[in-house]
Amino acid sequence: MHKRKKRWLPTAAVGGALAIGAFAFLPSLAQAMNADDPQSPTTQAAFAAAAEEFDVPLPVLLGVAHQESGWQHHTGYSETGGWGLMNLTDVTSKMVSGGAAGAAGRSDLASFTDHPELHTLRAAAKLTGASADKLQHDQKENIRGGAALLAAYQKQLTGGTAKDPAQWTAAVAKYSRLTDRKAAASYVDGVFAAIKSGAKRDAADGGSVTMKAQPSAKPMAAQYNKLKLKDAGSPKAECPPSMNCKFVPAAASNGQVSNRPANGVKITQIVLHTTEGSYENAIKTFQTAGGSSSQYVMRSSDGEVTQMVPNKDVAFGDGNYDSNLHAVQIEHEGFSAHGADWYTTAAYEQTAKLVKYLANRYDVPLDRQHILGHDNVTGPSNGTIAGMHWDPGNGWDWTRFMRMIGAPVDEGKRGVGPVGSAVTITPGFEKNQQTYNICPNDDPSGAIKKCGPVTGPSSALFVRTEPREDAPLVLDPVVHGGKDDKGTNDVSDWTTTVQAGQKFVVAEKKGDWTAIWFGGQKGWIHNPGGKNTTPAKDVRIIKAPGKDAAKVYGTAYPDAAEYPKGMSPSKQEPLTAKNYAIPAGQAYVADQPPVGAVDFSPSTQAVVKGAKKYYTVQFNHRYVLVDAADVSAKKTARH
Repeated sequence: MHKRKKRWLPTAAVGGALAIGAFAFLPSLAQAMNADDPQSPTTQAAFAAAAEEFDVPLPVLLGVAHQESGWQHHTGYSETGGWGLMNLTDVTSKMVSGGAAGAAGRSDLASFTDHPELHTLRAAAKLTGASADKLQHDQKENIRGGAALLAAYQKQLTGGTAKDPAQWTAAVAKYSRLTDRKAAASYVDGVFAAIKSGAKRDAADGGSVTMKAQPSAKPMAAQYNKLKLKDAGSPKAECPPSMNCKFVPAAASNGQVSNRPANGVKITQIVLHTTEGSYENAIKTFQTAGGSSSQYVMRSSDGEVTQMVPNKDVAFGDGNYDSNLHAVQIEHEGFSAHGADWYTTAAYEQTAKLVKYLANRYDVPLDRQHILGHDNVTGPSNGTIAGMHWDPGNGWDWTRFMRMIGAPVDEGKRGVGPVGSAVTITPGFEKNQQTYNICPNDDPSGAIKKCGPVTGPSSALFVRTEPREDAPLVLDPVVHGGKDDKGTNDVSDWTTTVQAGQKFVVAEKKGDWTAIWFGGQKGWIHNPGGKNTTPAKDVRIIKAPGKDAAKVYGTAYPDAAEYPKGMSPSKQEPLTAKNYAIPAGQAYVADQPPVGAVDFSPSTQAVVKGAKKYYTVQFNHRYVLVDAADVSAKKTARH
């Protein structure tokens, strides 16, 4: 069963993060080290030896390690590619293919990793003579690698080393891998705050890593002039005038410069996410090279917003490059497993205000195939389907939110039309109490200590294989890998639910149950008297016109022959995983007309448009894309 990938959250301002449990999922030094790894008390000795070998002041080395990892050993995270206490980075094409960039199938994968800040591990290997494997897995060598980098930066910037930590300000800023002056200064301030106050952390065998306090320590701001940091002032945040917004830039490698929509790349989606941690640490995460990003981050308590990527540019937010290319991403502070508790009135109100502003500015359709959760975004390839995230989950009140943006999904009389007609899922929220199994792996807040059922309000309905309460939940063999014979009620199992506002075609009716075409199967939802559905109007019912199934896609790139000479094409291939097609006899719903295929080259800023047009179709809990030439489409009545 797929569990949500946890983001690595940097430990600057760690006190605030620990207060809400944002770091509860991170392994302790004792837990994470392998049995054959060097451990404390040699950890303290390793810092001292590396500091002496490379002539780095011990407080500087310890302070940087504290800022990078909190002195917690980690062995490489799939999204940031960081290794060890010194967070030596090595981001590979495979990581960006399956990570937040969602670049599977793209010919320009190398451009995603062509940033020196993503490969500090390789630089450290050259400086120390240690192998990359040693630097990744041997704690002593990892610390040596960090010290060697700091010393190299110091010599490059000042011509030599120094005993005074303040003289290392520029080197510490360079180690941060941040290119914005304010962001780099914030990182340096975090390092010197730790040096000033001192720190101590228990290690594996009862020993500890200790940094003695130096109350007079402070950075030398004049040294920032030694670096080529951007200091032109942040652009104005793109928000409604009445919103509390500021702009803090994300790391350059966590997105791509573009010129949407002026360059012909339309913004057609707004995707909502959950940070799985604190507001402050989400911002720091997006400032960390090699990870993900979002246009906006929203604080739960009051709806304060920090914009981190200009809307004209592409943020790496949802694991599908084609979606990222056309989307504006909004992250919400909170934890998906406890969404109903974290998604506050302030967050709903401010998100609604922001979404209405964006939708009006970019002409984004106000329906549930274009106003999405991350859990509604499909994988770009067969290999990425199972790993896509499930936030914000069913604890986000879609009924309330869509009403707030002026596009109510439950308008009209509840009920269900004849077989072959379309219905909107409208179970409400507060009265729609559902029980999910929640495990510690689903919940980085640390509140869940063991697996067990939790009942609460939900935007979703379960989909079963037969019209009865004890029938198995539908099985998605792609996600469950053939190991199970039925779906689960795990809070992270998006494969077994439909959400408020989504639209499906009625396949059969029996008593209190309604069958819908769902992910290539017939699935049943409990719908006594039609109370959980509303007949859908002004939509397109999509079918395979002949005996053969219609192909479905995770992306909508042009055909290879449509790319100009010298530009390598992205792969536009159908999803061929089991059940991923529209079989003859089944029908699905598209809210909007089909749109043309588009691709973008960040290196040349070229935009390629294809002749084919693709429908966005509600397939299961997620949408898929369908070539308009492969299907027939019948539009339902507007009233």
